[in-house]
Amino acid sequence: LPTPCALKIAEKIFEQCNNAVLLMIDGEKMFPGCRVPPIVMYERKDARWALKDKHTIMLRQWEETCSIVNQLFSSGDQTLLVDFDSHLDDITKDWTNQKLNAKIMELISPANGNV
Repeated sequence: LPTPCALKIAEKIFEQCNNAVLLMIDGEKMFPGCRVPPIVMYERKDARWALKDKHTIMLRQWEETCSIVNQLFSSGDQTLLVDFDSHLDDITKDWTNQKLNAKIMELISPANGNV
């Protein structure tokens, strides 16, 4: 279920865009090799957020994405990830994640068998 904080943020976005949805990652369904994206989608109905549907949400290139994530974990490159809160704690940390983005671009390049 969405946390109160997630609902508050979703409400603010909904105020500006009335066809907004709330997407959440289900951490309990996220594990190496998971074949189905662990995403839950809520939509605004009758002044509350409700599950959009019970159908599986599929993402384009899900298997390729999982492969790249597994490579990042194997190499320890997930430690390059900087969220905005970390940046606020230490402004020398780059929250735009240019180093991590460069690593991801390297992993998805045709030279590595990806398109």
